[in-house]
Amino acid sequence: MPEFPKDALIAWEGDSKEVISSFPDAAKQNLGFQLRLLQQGQQPTDYRAMRAVGPGVFELRDQDERAWYRVIYLSRIHDVVHVLHCFEKRSRETPAKEINTARQRLKAVRARITREKKHDERKH
Repeated sequence: MPEFPKDALIAWEGDSKEVISSFPDAAKQNLGFQLRLLQQGQQPTDYRAMRAVGPGVFELRDQDERAWYRVIYLSRIHDVVHVLHCFEKRSRETPAKEINTARQRLKAVRARITREKKHDERKH
C-alpha cells in the first residue's frame, strides 16, 4: 500500500485562531478548506506569495460583499503550517499594520524553530 505523508499540524500564532473564528461562516468554511488542503500537502485554490512579509509566506484569500478575508501563513516546515495572522480588510491595499503584525509573528516563529533545532542537536 502506498504511504501517504502525514497531515501537517496547524500552529496558530497570536490571536489568529480567535480572529478567523469571528469571520462569517462562508469565509470560515472556505478558508478552513484551504487550510485543510495545506495540511494534506496540496495546493490551495486561492493564494498568493506575501513577499512583503518574508520568504515562504503566503496568504489565503476570500471575500464577500462586506470585506476581504485574509489568512497569512508560513509554508509547511517540519510538518507544521504556521498561521501567522488573520484579518479582514475593506480596501484592496493590505494595511501596513497587518503586514507588520505578520512580520513580527514570522520573526518569533523563525526564532522558535532555530531554538528547537539547537535543542534537538544538543540531544544527539
